[in-house]
Amino acid sequence: MSYTKEDIIRIAKEENVRFIRLQFTDLLGTIKNVEIPVSQLQKALDNKMMFDGSSIEGYVRIEESDMYLYPDLDTWVVFPWVAENRVARLICDVYMPDGTPFAGDPRGILKRVLKEAEEMGYTSMNVGPEPEFFLFRTDANGNPTTELNDQGGYFDLAPMDLGENCRREIVLTLEEMGFEVEASHHEVAPGQHEIDFKYEEAVKAADEIQTFKLVVKTIARQHGLHATFMPKPLFGMNGSGMHCHQSLFKGNVNTFYDESDELGLSKEARHYMAGILKHARAMAAITNPTVNSYKRLVPGYEAPCYVAWSASNRSPMIRIPASRGLSTRVEVRNPDPAANPYLALAVMLKAGLDGIKRELALPAPIDRNIYIMSEEERIEEGIPSLPADLKEALHELIRSEVVTDALGEHALAHFYELKEIEWDMYRTQVHQWERDQYLTLY
Repeated sequence: MSYTKEDIIRIAKEENVRFIRLQFTDLLGTIKNVEIPVSQLQKALDNKMMFDGSSIEGYVRIEESDMYLYPDLDTWVVFPWVAENRVARLICDVYMPDGTPFAGDPRGILKRVLKEAEEMGYTSMNVGPEPEFFLFRTDANGNPTTELNDQGGYFDLAPMDLGENCRREIVLTLEEMGFEVEASHHEVAPGQHEIDFKYEEAVKAADEIQTFKLVVKTIARQHGLHATFMPKPLFGMNGSGMHCHQSLFKGNVNTFYDESDELGLSKEARHYMAGILKHARAMAAITNPTVNSYKRLVPGYEAPCYVAWSASNRSPMIRIPASRGLSTRVEVRNPDPAANPYLALAVMLKAGLDGIKRELALPAPIDRNIYIMSEEERIEEGIPSLPADLKEALHELIRSEVVTDALGEHALAHFYELKEIEWDMYRTQVHQWERDQYLTLY
């Protein structure tokens, strides 16, 4: 829906809204907010609400900390789970005191790359995300455990799927907040779930991913459960992905569709995929941004760890779903839900646009199961692997002119620094596996 300032002020009064959360996202993808009383709503709508940017991960230094939040009026929503003293939300863009967009704002970074696509004639990038999550029990103090709440599997239902009621309430809450939910089901691993919602234009899709995470965690807590979007919470089980279906439109025309092509794919779609594949290793630090992300990207757990594509095979990184016409799309399967959605979509779009600009040739599809191919066979077929760990991913990131340009100097420098610290903390930590393996052996 589209809202005016007057609409928002009227609805706030009618719905007895007492507080408004002005939300934005830091570089690591964490939702932040400044909560204001409804008496300050007009000030916020006039873009006059200031906050301290030096306290936000990856933003600015303390000597340049004053920043402004510009609410996107179309993101207005009243949270349905608060009955009294109701709370509403506005997602904001971050601006500097001189009125210029802040270079480190992830939402602004995505908008900048979309502007580049617009200059090439593409009026919109449509994205259909599929973020998966786990539900774990909490202990007597409400703290999360790794105790699963069910032993269900793919598409199971109660009594095997004991998260069914929680998942159903999540769906109802999302619909009340304006989501068009297409399906919800138990995923492959025990305790793992997926809720699919309708595709949207890229910025709104990223906004909805962030809102989705907030709703899932909030409703899970009300059921005595902890929801996590950690990519690989349990050894020996499937991890959680966030497959991103994407297509580029010119007006009402899906530029990825060509009915005369054998697979129904246009030249633009093929160049776009070629760009994604070429820059996949460099994008990994953004699409798979944690140490834990690379525990998911291993053979045998349905997660793509090889840089290839297919129209009929789920083991490569890119799959082409069967729908054609307006629904023709590219499904990029390696991103995980720990990714900052704004940055992940920005780098994927930038890579795809680079493929279109340079008319990169798309490699032949890989229709065999890559997981059972030997290393020699993969080399012969020219199938690279995604990075094996975060350190390797960071090395690839810093070498890529295309991906670093998508992020911009500010975001790149701060993101890289934060991830170097994360890797170093992990590298120097002594883990339980090491004690189990070596303590008595040596």
